[in-house]
Amino acid sequence: MNRVNQYLFSSFLSTFASLFATLFLIVSIVFFIQIARITSYIDISFFELLKLYLFMLPQILLFTIPIGFFVALAMSFFRLSRENESIVIFTLGYNPKDIAKFFLKISTILSITLLFIALVAMPTAMNLNNNFVAYKKTKLSLNIKPSEFGQKFGEWMVFIDKQNIDENLSKYENIVLYNHNKDNERFITASSGDITNENARLNLILKDGYIYDIKDNKWNVSKYDLLTIRSNIQDSSNDNFSITAYWKQTSSDPKVAKNLTIYCLIALFPLASTLFALSFGIVTYRYEKGMVYIGIFAVLSAYFTAILLLSKHPFYGIPLVFVVTFLLSQVAFINKVVKKY
Repeated sequence: MNRVNQYLFSSFLSTFASLFATLFLIVSIVFFIQIARITSYIDISFFELLKLYLFMLPQILLFTIPIGFFVALAMSFFRLSRENESIVIFTLGYNPKDIAKFFLKISTILSITLLFIALVAMPTAMNLNNNFVAYKKTKLSLNIKPSEFGQKFGEWMVFIDKQNIDENLSKYENIVLYNHNKDNERFITASSGDITNENARLNLILKDGYIYDIKDNKWNVSKYDLLTIRSNIQDSSNDNFSITAYWKQTSSDPKVAKNLTIYCLIALFPLASTLFALSFGIVTYRYEKGMVYIGIFAVLSAYFTAILLLSKHPFYGIPLVFVVTFLLSQVAFINKVVKKY
């Protein structure tokens, strides 16, 4: 790496570090909110919370690194143009094509790394995440807390008045369950109850209560001594996960096909957009002050819109979007940079 490339890379790296840190923090908060939703129906410890976060880390990296790379590259060169440093570099005889080749090598390495994350790390992490949640569901650890509304057991809304610590007593006291469908409503009350685990299926054992069925404004009331409500929570973990088998579902499963298109094109975005970033960043500052912001927004909007439109067709959507974007970036770089400098 010569001194000019070393200087340009250090300038880019400082901009990328600050931008990536901001994006990473924002996206991490969004994913932590998603993780927090899981705690509404299973009980997890702090270390298990961190474990779930690590499972989502490949997805966070895939969505933050490409955008951070593109924006940081454009903004770092825009700052150099604003301070007339890029003009000085070109005046000393340094060719813009050499800059393009240098950063294309970096973006190629980055895109290859991101493809590994997208095609290998992400499916594996998602499977581990699903297995962990499925495992926690089958354990006696439903996070049903006393005096809180909005809690669920299977299809039932649950409210409990008291939770006992004494193992000789029923775990819950004064329980109310509610279920509603298009045909009828049903209330169940119980003086006490327990949760048991039977063949990886959670059961709610209710004692000494009433069942209220409401249909067509008619009430039917029945008393019971012991009632078992079986949840539909089962062990759905997949211990025989194969990355090859997962991606082979692309032709038969629309969701997998959509994931393949989105993940691959996001991973390829740094390589596809490098020349666009240089085109928007290397400017004559006096005449093109605001073009960098318009260009960044336009490329991001067009690229991700194309991903969404062709997400169901990975076999021609991926090469089409990538090749068209890369060719357009070459045209922009030649016309805006090469011909001027």
